[in-house]
Amino acid sequence: MVNKKKLYIISGERSGDLHASNLVAAVKKLSPEIEFRGMGGSYSQDAGVDLAVDYSEVALMGFLEVVLGFQKVLKYLRLVKEDILEYKPDAVILVDYGGFNMKIAAFATDNGIPVHYYIPPKVWAWNQKRALKLKAFTNKIYSILPFEPEFFQKFDMEVEYIGNPLLDEIRKFKPHEFFFQKNELSYAPIIALLPGSRKQEVKAMLQTMVELVSKFPLGQWVVAGVDSLDKSLYSPAEKAGIKVVFNQTYDLLSHATVAVVTSGTATLETALFRVPQVVVYRTSPISYQIGRRVIRVPFISLVNLIAGKEVVKELIQDDFSPAQIEKELNAIFTNPIHKGEIFQGYDEILEKLGDQSASETVAKRIIESLK
Repeated sequence: MVNKKKLYIISGERSGDLHASNLVAAVKKLSPEIEFRGMGGSYSQDAGVDLAVDYSEVALMGFLEVVLGFQKVLKYLRLVKEDILEYKPDAVILVDYGGFNMKIAAFATDNGIPVHYYIPPKVWAWNQKRALKLKAFTNKIYSILPFEPEFFQKFDMEVEYIGNPLLDEIRKFKPHEFFFQKNELSYAPIIALLPGSRKQEVKAMLQTMVELVSKFPLGQWVVAGVDSLDKSLYSPAEKAGIKVVFNQTYDLLSHATVAVVTSGTATLETALFRVPQVVVYRTSPISYQIGRRVIRVPFISLVNLIAGKEVVKELIQDDFSPAQIEKELNAIFTNPIHKGEIFQGYDEILEKLGDQSASETVAKRIIESLK
């Protein structure tokens, strides 16, 4: 009798959970007998992962927030380590979520368990020497950003660019035929507001976004909500008469004229839907001051990082104000040359991303390694 192969997969926030679930589905398609256990969210669970920990218990953002929540993180780190030893997986698959997963990588390596890192930590952004730890504690790294392999070569590391999983997601997506009717929307141009997928992000971003409403009375403002968060977080929008649509971000982007987007994966998703955008971000003053001193890249949005230049305007911290957002939105609405330059930048990004299926490529590499 052949022993069933067992994999332990860990993701720590919504986009990582989505990518993890697609990877699990791709592995199961090729080898249905492989079992999965780990940490993740509803996407991973629906794909067939037996969850030891739901990531919503652990998710934190910002330097200060991580320090204040450190005891909670340590608790779940211990829990996951104990669970890995008990489960005895053939390999550990880490998906993004650098701070937590780097510690798991070291632990797994110390215990003789092979480590595959899908979507490695952004070590090129700050504390680049972390690349050496990544080299020491991983067997294989799969990158979803086309500029990463060249960076890792400086540390004599072979990192494979396997395409970007968002392309897979968007290829699968079919817009809802009755999106407007379903959400009781008018047919006025939609200005999409994407305040993020974490509690701290929505609290920090949404109120300022909402203050824009009176400045564009002809537009229809719609917020992309996440139903895994407490709905009371969206009350500033509802009080302002703004519609919040839950778990319909792709539908919203496929119908939007322009978007105001919190920096993160959503900036790239917005670009791939060819929606002109303003990228915004705000964190606690202490986290921001620490970030300014350690971050070593000129941009924060994936759009500009992949393009290697400013394609979309980034309004960070004090620059994130209704007046500044209004200025950029007016430029998009009234200046066709400016809008055309954004689209040209989007085309260049798409070309750099290529057309590989990321989930299928990683699934094949992992299954090959198990043999």
